[in-house]
Amino acid sequence: MMELRKTLAGRIALTAIATMILLFLALPIVVILVTSFSNNAFAQFPPQVWTLNWYKALFADGSKWPAALSLSALVAALSTVFSLIIGVTAATALTRSELPLRSAVYALVLGPLVIPQIVTALGLFLLFEPAAMLGSPLAIALGHTVLASPIAVLILIATLRGIDERLEDAAASMGAGRLTIARRITFPLAAPGMLAAAIFSFITSFDEFYISQFLSSIDTVTLPVRVYNSLTFEIDASVTAVSAILIAFAILALGLVALVRWLGSGRQDSLLSVENTAGVAAPGGEAV
Repeated sequence: MMELRKTLAGRIALTAIATMILLFLALPIVVILVTSFSNNAFAQFPPQVWTLNWYKALFADGSKWPAALSLSALVAALSTVFSLIIGVTAATALTRSELPLRSAVYALVLGPLVIPQIVTALGLFLLFEPAAMLGSPLAIALGHTVLASPIAVLILIATLRGIDERLEDAAASMGAGRLTIARRITFPLAAPGMLAAAIFSFITSFDEFYISQFLSSIDTVTLPVRVYNSLTFEIDASVTAVSAILIAFAILALGLVALVRWLGSGRQDSLLSVENTAGVAAPGGEAV
């Protein structure tokens, strides 16, 4: 690989391969976006006539999509709150304490990511069915939290490990307690990571299908389940418009994450710069 980069032909070949891989990955997204503007009721690609009719149909009187969209948004918001509470608690314990059996706890927290989702969904169904909670938005949100919280934990662990502990040690050396350090140093510096964790938790819950399918009822159908039902039991080309909106939402969310992390990256550097200027002692008694 290094040899290829040294020659013009090698760089052209690498660029061509990378471009082809990116186009292959982006092709399904492009097809959906283009197809959503077709006037054909069978979702024709490429469109023969371009129209916005399927976008207008989403919000027409009697449309089933607004209810599914609002339910998915409610469930995702609840799941995001639950995931952040679990994520902050678990990540803090795993990175800032002498937790016994740390490896076992870490594996347990991340377990839902490697277990097939349909298995998790079946387990949640057997758990909530005796409690008569099937169809409850709260039950669906709790189910989504099982999948979203490990992602929040991973992001927050990486965030907390990226915070220079010299700042916390400097605050402690000046008499600040644990809560003060967390409130004035740790959490403000971790805010971009917490926001990123919230966004990814929201997206994970919003897009989740298996758990929603097992836990929903005829009156509580989330957007992914509604999309599946539309593709399975009826012919509704407006599903392409829904997919296009979801793609745009995901791209916007990822852009927001990148912007927040970029804005937050300079804050720790500025604090370290102040600390270095003040000559605060580092752990071990050496001047920084």
